[in-house]
Amino acid sequence: MPVLSTRLSAAALAAFGTSYDPELRSSTKPEFGHYQSNLALRIGNALGQSPRDVAARLVASLQVEDLCQTPEIAGPGFINLTLLPETLAKAVNEPESFTSRGQRVVVDYSQPNVAKQMHVGHLRSTVIGDALCNVLEFAGYDVIRQNHVGDWGTQYGMMIEQLLEEGLAAESLDLEGLQQLYERSRKHFDADGTFADKSRLRVVALQSGDPETRAMWRHMVDVSLDDFDKVYALLGSNLERTDVVGESAYNDDLPRVVAELEQQDLLTESDGAMCAFLPGFLGRDGDPLPVIVRKSDGGFGYSATDLAAVRHRVSTLHADRIVYVVDHRQALHFDMIFTLARTAGWLPASVPAEHVSFGTVLGPNGKPFKTREGGTVKLVDLLESAVARADALLAGREGVDRAATARAVGIGAVKYADLSSDRGNDYVFDLDRMVAMTGNTGPYLQYAHARLTRLLAKAGTTGELTELKDPAEQRLALLLTGFGTTVEQVAETLQPHRLCTYLYDVASALSVFYEQCPVLSSEGATRASRIALCTATRKVLQDGLGLLGIEAPDAM
Repeated sequence: MPVLSTRLSAAALAAFGTSYDPELRSSTKPEFGHYQSNLALRIGNALGQSPRDVAARLVASLQVEDLCQTPEIAGPGFINLTLLPETLAKAVNEPESFTSRGQRVVVDYSQPNVAKQMHVGHLRSTVIGDALCNVLEFAGYDVIRQNHVGDWGTQYGMMIEQLLEEGLAAESLDLEGLQQLYERSRKHFDADGTFADKSRLRVVALQSGDPETRAMWRHMVDVSLDDFDKVYALLGSNLERTDVVGESAYNDDLPRVVAELEQQDLLTESDGAMCAFLPGFLGRDGDPLPVIVRKSDGGFGYSATDLAAVRHRVSTLHADRIVYVVDHRQALHFDMIFTLARTAGWLPASVPAEHVSFGTVLGPNGKPFKTREGGTVKLVDLLESAVARADALLAGREGVDRAATARAVGIGAVKYADLSSDRGNDYVFDLDRMVAMTGNTGPYLQYAHARLTRLLAKAGTTGELTELKDPAEQRLALLLTGFGTTVEQVAETLQPHRLCTYLYDVASALSVFYEQCPVLSSEGATRASRIALCTATRKVLQDGLGLLGIEAPDAM
């Protein structure tokens, strides 16, 4: 609770002449009050004094009579604080709100490749990226979404050259046809050196603006983006066509990137390619690792594109913070790109660039999720399977829009399973566990919201929270006051699982509240207050699920 932290810091300043961060934490057990601080232990260790004596001096200077019961000193010197019921009630009635921070965050996420269907590997980047954008916007940041679509490079030279050799018209191919074309061209490229040389020259023609090459490429892009839009709609993603800024968007800037790096003596020729060798980046053999900015055939690699993107996001989009939601395998690449961009002066020290890495989606066998044939799982197939599983669970339920609810529950289950584990970890894709109505799952939280909606419809009008007599009421109210802090933590750490954990704690506390505190059958001020507590809880669940990109159905 921010006001308690401020009061503790003021007490430390009054008692010891220094304003410390009290590191106030929620207590782990009810007997320790609502909040606990180890400030006395840290000050005692720093000054060589008894922590309990330090705690006594802090408590004597601490002015919280209007907020808390008398502070208690426990163990070696912990300070325990228990909020007054009226303090808790006021905090629930007047939740923390965020105002504009005047800072812009550019978030790069999803990043599917043109001419290929989106697969399970794109799930995590899209779901995590959407959630982080939602949280950052809610927390007062100006957020710019960037879908850095792979629409440039060697594969398009291969595919266009294969089209010409087969005498096919690009307009005759849908996305499935384009993916099959890619697979044929890949085999041809790997097996035929002459074709590979032609493909590389075709890439140069594409980058140089050759009209015939550009026209075929443009069709591939348009077909792909139309299909991506359908997948995003099914997933409930906030990404729009206007957020797509593919690799091709930076083509005209690539020669300038190379020229500026050369002017700063940051490039070295190596086997005909122009490379940057940065201090401290070595391969397994101990040799320096290059950032290949321009290839030996005159084409530009994706490192040049990423450097141009960094420069654009700082100089044109005026980013105060840049976030890249890309799997953990790209950690070294981004470390080198950020280092080179800072060395070149394109990424000022005042603008943090963060690689939000994530683990792999695994199958039940503990290995990367594949089809039975060993191929990649199409994202649309996976999502439709989740919706079908949710639809089966809703069979026989009355008063429910089954199709819409199945979609909300199925897609929500997939998203929550992805977001609820630490993003750095791998996780097993298990639909049965994901759609379960019990445990730490999306449907459990959605059902808690739907149950509250049904209760409040019966309750009628609601007012403000005025009393909190039962411990279960106090526990739930205390958790509700932590919503703003949790959002702040996620915006800072870019770890959405913290919000999932918080919402699950709220739903669990709500379940205990239901058991111990009758709502509709209670009377007078108690009934009115409990209805207000339910109203506040419903809003937190709805807002929290919304930030995760998950719908909160009113009935399930």
